[in-house]
Amino acid sequence: QVQFVESGGGLVQPGGSLRLSCAASGFTFSGYAMSWHRQAPGKERELVAKITSGGGMKNYADSVKGRFTISRDNAKNTVYLQMNSLKPEDTAVYYCNADQTYYGVFNLRGYWGQGTQVTVSS
Repeated sequence: QVQFVESGGGLVQPGGSLRLSCAASGFTFSGYAMSWHRQAPGKERELVAKITSGGGMKNYADSVKGRFTISRDNAKNTVYLQMNSLKPEDTAVYYCNADQTYYGVFNLRGYWGQGTQVTVSS
């Protein structure tokens, strides 16, 4: 069974940093592209960043480009999101997901984790 367990969220002041982690299981992690998404209250879930199975290609939403960095450790079946220079508009629940293709929809068999809350506020 596919499982995503996100962690690392919290309350941080504007300009601060957080590092999110997502431990994945139930599929061959090293063979899948991975992604981070977020959903703010009253808004639809949006794709924030994605990375190829080997980590050689990455892509970011314009709103986070230059501030967020996605990475992965295939030995640990874990994907990370380093978030710097955080802004109040980054406040959301953050989720990870996977797809067999880098250009896919990143909704592996319909499974989503519980997410991790990130709140940016002074």
